[in-house]
Amino acid sequence: MAKFNTKTTRPATGQGPIRAEATPSIHTHEGAPGYLRDVKSELFLLAVANFVGEDTFYEAAGQRDNRFADLVHQVAVSDVEWLTAFVRWLRNDANMRSASVVAAAEAIKARLDAGAHGGNRPLVSAAMARADEPGEFIAYWRSRFGRSLPLPVKNGLADAVRQLYTERSLLKYDTGSKGYRFADVIETVRPAPVDERQSALFRYAIDRRHNREPQWHELPEALGVLRARGELADRSVNDRRALLARPDVGEILRRAGMTWEALSAWLDGPMDRAAWEAVIPSMGIMALARNLRNFDEAGVSDEVAAAVAARFADPDEVARSRMFPYRWLAAYEQAPSLRWAHALDKALQASLRNLPAMPGRSLILVDTSASMTSTSFSARSKMTPVKAAAVFGVALAAKGEAVDLYGFATGVFRHEVKKGASVIREVDRFCKRVGEVGHGTEMAQSIRATYRGHDRVFVFSDMQTMDRGVTNAVPKNISLYGFNLGGYRPAAFDAGRANRIEFGGLTDATFRMVPLIEAGRDAAWPWQVSQPSS
Repeated sequence: MAKFNTKTTRPATGQGPIRAEATPSIHTHEGAPGYLRDVKSELFLLAVANFVGEDTFYEAAGQRDNRFADLVHQVAVSDVEWLTAFVRWLRNDANMRSASVVAAAEAIKARLDAGAHGGNRPLVSAAMARADEPGEFIAYWRSRFGRSLPLPVKNGLADAVRQLYTERSLLKYDTGSKGYRFADVIETVRPAPVDERQSALFRYAIDRRHNREPQWHELPEALGVLRARGELADRSVNDRRALLARPDVGEILRRAGMTWEALSAWLDGPMDRAAWEAVIPSMGIMALARNLRNFDEAGVSDEVAAAVAARFADPDEVARSRMFPYRWLAAYEQAPSLRWAHALDKALQASLRNLPAMPGRSLILVDTSASMTSTSFSARSKMTPVKAAAVFGVALAAKGEAVDLYGFATGVFRHEVKKGASVIREVDRFCKRVGEVGHGTEMAQSIRATYRGHDRVFVFSDMQTMDRGVTNAVPKNISLYGFNLGGYRPAAFDAGRANRIEFGGLTDATFRMVPLIEAGRDAAWPWQVSQPSS
């Protein structure tokens, strides 16, 4: 009798970097056996799902933030190189802004307290990608650790200021609503400007902060954007409306760094069709996606709408925006007109470029339990974890050869995704079925009820199952991928064992590991994984 050459023999797969213990030692939040992960694994999964200061279904904001800080402290002292690379990836690829700032600040404090004085400066700049973030960092540091900023913090912030402070970023982010303005940061960290233009910008920011703002025509020629904005500010209210009728108005607004918010304030009145059509060409893609309802209500022309849709349909634009995939679903839900639907569908799919097209048969289960549906990611958002999970699950189903997609809670429901179907509409249709099979989290039972000899199993969940035996619900020679959207401490299965892989986040970045694992290679952390070739 053959021992190896059988129908069930499969090539060995690789492993992901997330590691959990082999034997459960705690319980999930729903009482099932739970597995502890190592410190880096727990930190990674928490960070990619952590909106700082926000309550989740099972954890209060304070408890969650303290756990995050404690994990950062441990890794900061033991492996600062790993943590620095992680923070940079977390900010730029995973697009977790607040978590990056907190991680960098907590790490430096822990290292200085431990007497570790090298490698701290790069942690600061690793967390900075937007010009308002140096002020965010100072505000967080002083609220946690006191007024004094250590030299590595000042030097790291100075590096970030030199890179991020421009005329346009000053006009956008240096507002009276901020506790720490550009001038406060400049006067605190004393950055050396990169050139005369930035030197003039620094002087202007300080003068403006101290009520010494010069007239626009007194500014040096090098500060052309600020001069253009000042010239617009000098126009009368009636002249401002008349300007909107000029054929070159879009270029005039662009040269002045005029955002739609600034334009609305400048007009001192409603944003009508002419105003929107003037500023739309210079708007960023995220601002466009958030204002589709406003465009429709103002009645922007089909020609302008087509130009917006073309930007949504451009994969390069979508990639540069670094928007979470679920934000495209949110734009679809909020837009009154269907004229945006096709372009938003393309944008959603472009934002999921790292999802692999899986050969063979795949089983995908999306958690629709109460913990996935009752709490949004933040107080300012209506987006729930189940919607983010559905985006990944439906899109993965649409790319596979033969995929069975189910929603699960106390029971399961099958959701068919037909070939060529709109992913964004299928996600919408899937989410409308939430509650159809109860509100519990019977993960192991749901896998057993749906597994029919598939080549792999994906489960999208916060992993807080009620029932035991998740790891044994899938044959040992079949890969079980757990995609974690909660970042809670207990794991549902023994990730790190053969064919037991866990990863997570709110972007498609960690899906880069899947093709490596399927090819039998052990996947490194996602910042160590190169972009797969198409």
